[in-house]
Amino acid sequence: MTSSSLARPLAELAAAVAGPVLGPSDPGWAQEVGGFNLAHVPTPAVVVGATGEHDVAAAVRWAAAQGMRVAVQATGHGLTGDLDDVVLVSTRRMTELAVDPVARRARVGAGVRWRAVLDAAAPHGLAPLCGSSSGVGVVGYTTGGGLGPLGRRHGFAADHVTRFGIVTADGVARTVDAGSGPDLFWAVRGGRESFGVVTWMEFELVEQPRFHGGGIFFDGDDAPRLLHAWRKWAPGLGEDTSTSVALLALPPDPALPTELRGRFVVHLRFTHLGSVDEGEALLAPMRAVAAPLLDGVGELPYAAVDAVHSDPTDPMPVWDRGAVLGSLPADAVDAVLAEAGPDSSSPLVLVELRLLGGALSRPAAVPNAVAGRHGAVSLYCLGVPAGPEAAVQVPARAAALLDAVAPWTRGGLVNLAGQAAPDTVAGYWDDDTRLRLAALKRRVDPEGVFGGPVRA
Repeated sequence: MTSSSLARPLAELAAAVAGPVLGPSDPGWAQEVGGFNLAHVPTPAVVVGATGEHDVAAAVRWAAAQGMRVAVQATGHGLTGDLDDVVLVSTRRMTELAVDPVARRARVGAGVRWRAVLDAAAPHGLAPLCGSSSGVGVVGYTTGGGLGPLGRRHGFAADHVTRFGIVTADGVARTVDAGSGPDLFWAVRGGRESFGVVTWMEFELVEQPRFHGGGIFFDGDDAPRLLHAWRKWAPGLGEDTSTSVALLALPPDPALPTELRGRFVVHLRFTHLGSVDEGEALLAPMRAVAAPLLDGVGELPYAAVDAVHSDPTDPMPVWDRGAVLGSLPADAVDAVLAEAGPDSSSPLVLVELRLLGGALSRPAAVPNAVAGRHGAVSLYCLGVPAGPEAAVQVPARAAALLDAVAPWTRGGLVNLAGQAAPDTVAGYWDDDTRLRLAALKRRVDPEGVFGGPVRA
């Protein structure tokens, strides 16, 4: 659709919403569409800076009237593709937040990040089921499942949602919970943005004022011993303990500790919800495998959970993929090392193996469509496609890694799908769940106004 043909309808849209309505030539466009992943610079036809549910509903109705699709972005961590001829609804202004310490619940607007919830819940000794980075948006993370350091004890973040507001393809704002709109309540918790724009969300908090954990960095040459030791050690841990191990190719960044700059390292991540003595005893076998370069494990307030993974906080170009493995035998570890270990010359900057199981393997109390509950380990890889050569090599080596672990792969996690093909993501769900999601998609979004991982 040409910009001239949109001129009058755009004026009508601008009059209907309180937030900004911008085209590619308008001031503030780049800031409005920009997100965390700089590898994907969205080029939608229109961006609407929604200030609330009314703006979202108006934008969806307008897009449907023009025969255009709708995408949504809060932080831009999960957005991929260029969004040509799409109306992008930016929810970053929707930052209302309330914590009820008695009910142990929080209600957040669609633009809230986990850092705000952590800080609001901490004075009450409460914690949300956030992920490894507090800079990620609450709604996108949760509707995709939400795998975090408390997962083995409490399950996915989506399992603890009690209700939410959503604008569906007809432009109607609805409140959905287990008793009102149960099909949508089931599908959106796991199906992400496939069924509409979630405008607010209410969810349970857990009592968790502190934890024992952090990260230990080892020299990359110790990777074979460490990964093989981890695969034997991790499955024996109880549900109060979460762990992952990552191969990291770190840049020569002066902001990094001297011991880590420009090195290939192994990063052991560890979170224990019990006592310090218990945590130290559990971690001792892995500490004995190799001499650490840097040991950052200790007792921390839960609001400091970012320290476990130490994920990047500044926007950067990212190309990522993931998979769920049904088991992690020695051959699978050898396959990972061959493709991404210290002698592989891989351009991937991160390859992580994360322990699943525990509450993550059990159905939610109120069923939902979260994929990946059957897995033993999550595999996730990431590269930085900076420059023409890396833009080719990173996807190729990620594909080679996933091919190498294919004998043990049993689907994936929607939030860690990255650049996986739509057919691949559709395969994350079992047949019954996939068919039910597709049927609901056809019923509530027959014109395909929304994208997302669910295919009609």
